[in-house]
Order: sequence, then C-alpha cells, then structure tokens
Amino acid sequence: MLNRRLAPLLASRLQHQPAVAILGPRQVGKTTLAREIAASSPNAIFLDLELEANRAQLARADLFFPRHRDQMVVLDEVQTVPDLFAKLRPEIDADRRAGRFLLLGSASGALLRQSAESLAGRIADLELTPFLLEELAAATVANSTAQAALLWLRGGFPRNFLAVDDAESFAWRTDFIETFLARDLPQLGITIPAETLRRFWRMCAHLHGQLFNASQLGAALGGVAHTTVGRYLDLLVDALMLRRLPPYLANVGKRLVKSPKVYVRDSGILHALLGIRTLDDLNGHPVAGLSWEGFVIEQILATLPPLTTAGFYRTAAGAELDLVVEQGGKRIGFEIKLSTAPTVSRGFWNACEDLGVSRAYVVAPVREPYPLAENVEVISPLMLDSLR
Repeated sequence: MLNRRLAPLLASRLQHQPAVAILGPRQVGKTTLAREIAASSPNAIFLDLELEANRAQLARADLFFPRHRDQMVVLDEVQTVPDLFAKLRPEIDADRRAGRFLLLGSASGALLRQSAESLAGRIADLELTPFLLEELAAATVANSTAQAALLWLRGGFPRNFLAVDDAESFAWRTDFIETFLARDLPQLGITIPAETLRRFWRMCAHLHGQLFNASQLGAALGGVAHTTVGRYLDLLVDALMLRRLPPYLANVGKRLVKSPKVYVRDSGILHALLGIRTLDDLNGHPVAGLSWEGFVIEQILATLPPLTTAGFYRTAAGAELDLVVEQGGKRIGFEIKLSTAPTVSRGFWNACEDLGVSRAYVVAPVREPYPLAENVEVISPLMLDSLR
C-alpha cells in the first residue's frame, strides 16, 4: 500500500476545519484513505450514500447529526444526495468543532460549486489524484525508472496500476470507461447519450495535448454546434477526466495563442481510449510524445499549492513553453521531451526571454540532471518533488 501524498494535508485540514471534502474520480482511493483517517478517530461513523439504507439515516439530518456530534461522520459518494450541503450548514454553525465531517465525492465540479455556495468558510476542498511518481519514489521502489514507465503506460488508478500484467490492466481501464459513461455520469444527472460522450472523449484522446477547436470537433461529430461541444468538454473537465490547460496570457506585447489545450488527465485512460496496450505499442505510437507531455504536466500540477497560476505559453511567432507556473511573482518554465538526450528549439529560448522566467526545466527521461544554461536544467520527472 503506497502512502498517499494527500494524507498529511488531509490530517492537517481536519484539525482546523469542521468539514473536509475529498474529490476525485471513482476508484482513485478516496474510500481507502478515508477509512485510514477514520480508524484513528474513536467511534467514527461511515455512511456510503449509494446504499439506500445509509441514505435513509439522513432522512432527518436535523436529528441524526446532533446525535453524533462527538463522532467523526464520514459520508461517501455525497454527490448522490444533492441537498446534503444545505443540511450540513446549520449543523456546522451549531458546533464548529474541527474534524466533524469528512465528505467524499466522485469527481464533480458541481460539488465544488455546491460547497462554495452552502459551506463557504466551513469546508476545505482537496483533490485526490491517481498515483503520482512522488508516491512511488517515497515507497522506495527498487527500480524507479521502470515503475515510472509502468505508471505512464497504465496510469495511476490503484487497482489498475497494481494489476498482475498489462492485459489485466488494460481490461480494467476499458471496463472503467464503460462504467463511467453508462453509470457514473447518469448518476450526476447527465442525460447525454453515452455513445455521444464516448465518441467525443475518444476524439479528445486523438487530439491530446493540442489546441482545442470546438467547431472542428463539432463537424467531426456530425454537425454539432460548437456551444454543445463546449458543454461536453465542461462535463468531462468537471468529472476530472479531461484537463483544460489555459494559455498563460502574460502582458509581453506579443500575439499570443488564446485557445486552451486539452489533455486526458490519466495517461492510462488515454492509452485505453487509443487501444495502446503495452510499452512497445506506446513507444511506437504517434501520440507518445504528447502522452508523455500530459503525464508530466499532471505530476507537476498535482503538487502545486492552491491559487498557483499555471498554463502553456505560445506566440504566433513560435515562442513556446509547455507549462508556465507563477508563484510568488516568479515564473518557472517547463519544457517536456520524450528523449534521453533532449534538445530545445529557438522557440523555447524566446519564450524564456519573453517571460523573464527565474528558472526553466527540461523534463525528460534522463538518469542524472545537467545544466543547459544558467538557470536552465535538464531533469528527470522523478526529481520534480525536489523543486518545491
């Protein structure tokens, strides 16, 4: 069992906030982490709100919650009870003791909006991602390079990553995709046909890491309006299946690209959508470089503190950085290459100059870091955690 990076932050938030919500896709490990936390809290109550019997206990929440004020209450799959946040508000106001409620939600941006409207100042929202390289390294895995390649191929959903072989892993991911479309999205109130969203998701996989063009995708879907395509994108972004990476719009007096890029967030799901089963298949596939780019971007973004500005930079003249992170008034640039001997273009140097980055990194599958120039270094993704 890997120790999850989120665990210490979750424990800290529970010491200061009356309610904490862990958001993330199904099967990402939310319940396992919550049970570990609850085990350290005497007489904690765990309710799975997908079960009718457990939902029935909250029929009179105004009586249930006061009865258990001296216990931690863990509520799993809170998106199945849409009015729950409104019921929690008066109870938290009546007793603001820290660590009273731990809420688990399966990947809905709507949950964040509900909590913001109903529980502002009363709840902390945290996201649990699939397994990260940092978590593998912390587990002192014998061959970190091989494990990193496996994580890239399979993605980080725990049961999928820990499968006995690639065939079992691929089967798990294809089943996950079908269940997500046929069951999980309808439970969130989404009525768009599963086949329509499957086609859209697969198209996004083929366009992984490229600029998003709603009109082009709408034409490929049979003449769907660009506004409808935008709604499909919003749904899968809210569900944490796609990432919409915005352009970094620095005031540098340049003509900037202003369309977002779209990535399938979990590399293993990307590969399943594209029918890529093994590392040999992946290394020979045209999407390999962009897949690696998205994989590394997810590793970086998962470790950034809240309110950090991040996006890609591209000008009409060809200056480009795959990722720009702004923290404390300083800009850090990342260029991502799938090569053991990476080279960068003039556009990289121009982008660094345009933005005045304090440091820049070329992230590639190298064994040892080395400098390219002053304040520019080539590093392995296994070294990203040392940058904080």
